[in-house]
Amino acid sequence: MGMANFIDAVKQRRTNYALGKEIPVSEGQIVETIQTVVREVPSAFNMQSGKVVVALGAVHDRIWDITMDTLRPIVPPANFAATEQKIHSFAAAYGTVLFFDDTSIVDDLARQFPTYADNFPVWAQQANGMMQFAVWTALADLGLGVNIQHYNPLIDDEVKQLVHAPESWKLIAQMPFGQVLEAPKPIQKVPVEERVKILR
Repeated sequence: MGMANFIDAVKQRRTNYALGKEIPVSEGQIVETIQTVVREVPSAFNMQSGKVVVALGAVHDRIWDITMDTLRPIVPPANFAATEQKIHSFAAAYGTVLFFDDTSIVDDLARQFPTYADNFPVWAQQANGMMQFAVWTALADLGLGVNIQHYNPLIDDEVKQLVHAPESWKLIAQMPFGQVLEAPKPIQKVPVEERVKILR
């Protein structure tokens, strides 16, 4: 991929909530793309603590059933209709990528390198964020719509049980993906000069 193609891929990575199940690529392409991205994303000390579960079919559906059932007693009834509509929109997607961090790896490195112990959880989160961005961008480049959610820690225990995640895996984010049913609306961007400084 040339620089122009990379920039185009980054630009087309948007938050898309209107998703369906008629995807333009095969499951195999999706899985292979995610595997490649996860393998290649860097991490401090090469810790590779970021883990991913690609949830399809009934497992994808169950994730959002768990989320709905968990939120129902928490969200006030007067406000639940909006929450229910949002959860249904995620369930309508083709699949969900679950992002985890293996805390046993992070803790082990903190013990090995006590001088940097406090930094390893931060570095792990940074690496997981890079992995999320890279997977999101790659899926968008396949023509898929994507958004990212953070219902953790409310849903952690049931979701981990559902996907047979080890106890040491901490749920970080949930990424529904699927057919693009509607283009995302434009978003406001602050002038880039306020965020990037050039010094000589």
